[in-house]
Amino acid sequence: MKIENYHVPFSVSEATQMLQHGGVTIVAGGTDLTPQLEAGVRKFASTLMNIQRVDEMRGISILDGRYRIGGLTTVAEILGNGTLADDVPVLVEAADHFASPQIRNAATLAGNLCNASPAGDMCIPLLLLDADVELVSWVDGSISVRLVALSDFFTGPGKTVLQADELLTAIEFNQPAENFRASFQKSGPRPALEISTVAMGFAAAMDNGVLAGVRVAIGAVAPVPLRARATEAVLEGQLLDETLISRAEEAAQQEVSPIDDVRASAWYRKHLTGVYINRALVALQGDTHGN
Repeated sequence: MKIENYHVPFSVSEATQMLQHGGVTIVAGGTDLTPQLEAGVRKFASTLMNIQRVDEMRGISILDGRYRIGGLTTVAEILGNGTLADDVPVLVEAADHFASPQIRNAATLAGNLCNASPAGDMCIPLLLLDADVELVSWVDGSISVRLVALSDFFTGPGKTVLQADELLTAIEFNQPAENFRASFQKSGPRPALEISTVAMGFAAAMDNGVLAGVRVAIGAVAPVPLRARATEAVLEGQLLDETLISRAEEAAQQEVSPIDDVRASAWYRKHLTGVYINRALVALQGDTHGN
């Protein structure tokens, strides 16, 4: 469709009011939208709305032990944030594995989530953190806000619960406890500019060798970025030893449903899932013994 209108809002209220009219394509960083348009996967709606001037959707803050990251915050800004590096290094680690410096400078966190790729890198650490997304719309003359758990946000490849009149304005999560340990692993044929073959995040606390608060998130092995809850259940409250690691490998491989594509076979993705959960647990063992 031909673009008939171009709109640049300066506030969330202005942007959400525009969405009420329908037929709007939203652009922020454009790092996902542009190649999709060029490939013919998506088409422009009649109105193109550039939300880059909505400053209230930017920034990283913490209040009363809860982080808030504006939807327009770039991956580069997450990578360069010292507070996140100290408090939530797994999020910064994932940002460091994200595409290239040029793309990180443009790509927004909300854009990466709304793209809803099963291989979306930034989804993985945020799932570990039990993050919520803030969805805003204009209802009866005022802003309406709803919080949705990120684990409930994705419904399929490229699909989310975000409605046509809603804007993802921020991502929130609680500051991790001091004993929170998390890791991120990613595999691809090239070291940069690569969509994940498999990505995995693992998080847990450990007391006297017993695991608690276990979180496992896996990308590129299912229709959506996956919280591997069956694998978490195998590990939760258990003594971390070689037997448990073997059980976790088996559980994780059974929980995923990868496909064959040009980047990897389903068999290889399932195999790599087991390798990654093994590495995460062995590393946690070593970290705890070292301390």
